[in-house]
Amino acid sequence: MAKLRWGIIGTGRIAQTFAKGVARSHTGELAAVASRTKAKAKDFAKTHQVTRAHGSYEALLADREVDVVYIATPHPQHLEWTVRAAEAKKHILCEKPLGLHHDQAVEMIQAAWENNVFFMEAYMYRCHPQIARMIELIRAGTIGDVRAIKASFGFAAPYDLESRLFNRSLGGGGILDVGGYCTSMVRLIAGVAQGKPFAEADRVSVFGQIGPQSGVDEYATALIVFPGEIVATISCGLRLQQENKVRIEGSGGSLTLTNPWTANVNGGETSLILERNGEASETLTVTSGPLYALEVDVVGRHIAAGDHQAASPAMSWADTLGNIRLQDEWRRAMDAPAPFTTTRPVAPSHLAQ
Repeated sequence: MAKLRWGIIGTGRIAQTFAKGVARSHTGELAAVASRTKAKAKDFAKTHQVTRAHGSYEALLADREVDVVYIATPHPQHLEWTVRAAEAKKHILCEKPLGLHHDQAVEMIQAAWENNVFFMEAYMYRCHPQIARMIELIRAGTIGDVRAIKASFGFAAPYDLESRLFNRSLGGGGILDVGGYCTSMVRLIAGVAQGKPFAEADRVSVFGQIGPQSGVDEYATALIVFPGEIVATISCGLRLQQENKVRIEGSGGSLTLTNPWTANVNGGETSLILERNGEASETLTVTSGPLYALEVDVVGRHIAAGDHQAASPAMSWADTLGNIRLQDEWRRAMDAPAPFTTTRPVAPSHLAQ
């Protein structure tokens, strides 16, 4: 199979990390990079041994040597460059959050549908084999009936009102930055527990802090009740270091993911802790290649299969839309600022993907 030629839009920290993943993947090669300035693009290209450095995003989308685009811009630019990449007939992997709210995600998916290109939100943790192992254990009833889920993702960032994390105009706030990991994980687990790919919440109660200076959600907690009376407690934040674990509690035991979000960035081992009622805990080891290379290869294999509209094995369109709806609900209930507007509806055929 010929390797897919990747182009990266943006040259920030996550773009640097992703470029290393492409270099270590089996299905991709890094063909081009684009920045707002030629100098930044050239510096990035030199670091990652990329042959073509573009001084504009438009130039990369016009590059015939690029098959698939990774969009690593700040959040507010995801919509524009996803739509433009789709119109340029490029396949797309877009950093999370897909958009600032659900209706932007709708418009992006509509563009991918109309132009028949692959499109996925980049929740890279979904591509790690520990998630497949977790799903296998839940489906097998290893911990009995799932009753409660706990997930957290938070860190203590330097308090800089000009940074993308705390800047309202840049889509700042913990829920958009890391809370979506937690919502996507508990929706996945609650769905698998009921024989579905994901579950939608029945009820949501939220708590948290809107920064008096930043105006964004700086730390937040939500209690979510799913069908089957599965209860999930999730938390995220930018101003406190959290446990950053996932724990699934069932009628027959529990399963803990000790490093759910960024396991094996450089490849190696990670552990799941299985505890059955009345028995000693068991450590289950999962070995994998580099995390972002795994993500590149999930995209590469899916595109190679030829059906670009079929549901991705990592994050389907319907899953993405449900996840950002839940993030919207969390933010609305906290009075976190966001332009919640209505654009175009998604046809039922899209939601089936």
